[in-house]
Amino acid sequence: MADATRTSELLQPHVDDDGKPFWEYARAGELRVQACANKACGELRFPPRPCCPHCQSFDSEWRRMSGKGRIWSYVLPHPPLLPAYAEFAPYNAIVVELADAPRIRLVGNLVSEAGAPPNSVDPARLKIGARVQVVFAEVGGQVLPQWVLERP
Repeated sequence: MADATRTSELLQPHVDDDGKPFWEYARAGELRVQACANKACGELRFPPRPCCPHCQSFDSEWRRMSGKGRIWSYVLPHPPLLPAYAEFAPYNAIVVELADAPRIRLVGNLVSEAGAPPNSVDPARLKIGARVQVVFAEVGGQVLPQWVLERP
């Protein structure tokens, strides 16, 4: 696990009413995505919002995802833009395309194991298309999805 004193100043998500279930499921170790509950639509959507952008229904549900995906994009900030990240530079920020919802992309860090710091993976191992699996770790009091390289 990451050292709490080192991670307490890292960026934390703003949890609003629409996104609250996402973070509650994350705390339970589940990756879920909001979906339209209108049977004629059923479209997945992220970030969470009150109304379906496809059919304008206000009915929603949360569907469990496999947690598998691929690196769609990434960046290695040099130098870090925020002082709290200075000790981690160079670190990664990745965009993950979910395997079971290819239009849904989540941002996070590729780490060596749940709770490891954002610089725990050698930048040379970052590859567009690399398969990843979600893991969850408490960082600064909030449980966040992180990503590890998928094992064959």
